[in-house]
Amino acid sequence: MKPLADQLPLIRRGCEQVVPEDELLKKLERSVATGKPLRVKYGIDPTGIDVHLGHTVPLRKLRLFQELGHQAVLIIGNYTALVGDPSGRDQTRARLTQEQVEANAKDYLKQVSKVIDISKTEVTYNGDWFKRFQFLDVLALTSKITMQRMLERDDFTKRREAGTPIYLHECLYPLMQGHDSVEIKADIELGGSEQLFSLMVGRHLQVDAGQEPQICMTLPILVGLDGTRRMGKSLGNYVGVGEPAQVQFDKTMSIPDTLMTQWFELLTDRPADEIARLTSSAVTHPMEAKKTLAADIVAFYYGRDAAASARGEWERQKSLKQDPTDIAEKEVPSSELVDGKMWICKLLVLLGLAESNSEGRRAIQGGAVNIGPNKEVISDSQANVVVTDGLIVRNGKRKIARVKLI
Repeated sequence: MKPLADQLPLIRRGCEQVVPEDELLKKLERSVATGKPLRVKYGIDPTGIDVHLGHTVPLRKLRLFQELGHQAVLIIGNYTALVGDPSGRDQTRARLTQEQVEANAKDYLKQVSKVIDISKTEVTYNGDWFKRFQFLDVLALTSKITMQRMLERDDFTKRREAGTPIYLHECLYPLMQGHDSVEIKADIELGGSEQLFSLMVGRHLQVDAGQEPQICMTLPILVGLDGTRRMGKSLGNYVGVGEPAQVQFDKTMSIPDTLMTQWFELLTDRPADEIARLTSSAVTHPMEAKKTLAADIVAFYYGRDAAASARGEWERQKSLKQDPTDIAEKEVPSSELVDGKMWICKLLVLLGLAESNSEGRRAIQGGAVNIGPNKEVISDSQANVVVTDGLIVRNGKRKIARVKLI
C-alpha cells in the first residue's frame, strides 16, 4: 500500500466534495498503519445497457483506489433501479420492470470491466438483501428519516415549488442506497455531485447501525459533446465505452475546446502540470491537444495501436478530405429504381443516412448531402439521382454508405 503522502493528491484529484475531509485523513492513516484496505463503494443502477464516459468518472476513481491497494465494492442496484434515482431530476424517472432491469444488468459487468479490475472487485446486487425485506423492515427503514429532511433535497424542493409531482416511492431511493452502505460496511462511497444527499443518508444509517460512518466523495458531472449539458444517451451527446475505437476518437474530436481541461482531468491519468501545458493555447495548438485527448481515451479501452490507427484515419479523412477506409455497404433493391434513378430522400432512408424523408429534406436543404467520387452536392430535395452499384452517398461528415444493388 502506498504511503499517505502519495495517496492523498491522487484521491483528491478531480473530486468536487469530500465530506468530511478530516475523517478521510484519519481513515487513510489507519489503513496505512494497519495495512487494512478501505472498503470503497460505488453503486450503479442497470437502467440502460450503454455505459458512457460520464459513468466512468466515478468508476475511474474506484479503479484508482484499487491501484492504491484498497477494496473496491461495486453495487449493482437491481432493486434501486426499480425505484429510480430522483437525484438531479426535475420529474419522476420512468420506472422499469424487473425483467428490463435483469436484462440490462447482464451486460453491465462486461462494460464496467473495461474500467475497473473486476477480478479484484467485490460485486454484489442489492436485491440480495432487499428481496428478503418484509413490510416491517420497510417501516423500520422509513422511520430513519423525516419528511422535512427528505424535502430539503434540492431536486424535491424545485419540483414542489414548480408543482411537479413527487411520488412517495422516490423517497425510498436514498434510504435504499444508504442501507447498501450498511450491508457492505462501506468506508467511502463515490457518487456524482448531485448524489451527496443520498451519500449522507448512508452515513446516518451507518451510525444508527453502530458502524463507523462512510466518507462521502462526489465527482463532477461530465459535460457531453454539446459542451453545455451533462453527458447522456437520451441527449445524443455521449461517447460509449463499448463503441468502436474510431467512433470514440471521432466523437471526442467534436467537443468544444472549452471542455478539454475537464475531460483530461476526469478521463485520463495525465499529471496536472501536463494537462495545463496541453490545454494552454500558448503552448499547444488546441487541435493537437484534442488529438492527444482522443488518443488517450481510445488507448484506455483499446490500446495504443488502436489509438494511433484511429488518429491516422481521422487525419486522413479531415486533413486530406478523404472518405473513410471502411465504408458500410447497404443493400438497395434494383426494383425500387425507375429508369435507374431514385428520389434522393428515399435513397437516404434506405441507406440508413436519414430516419425519414423529412430528415433527408432538411439535410439536403442544409447542404449536407453529396454523392459520387466528386462529392456532387445535391441541393434539390425533389431530385431523382442515378443510382449505380458502388455509389457512395454522404450525409454530413459522419454518415456515409456505399450502395449495393440487389
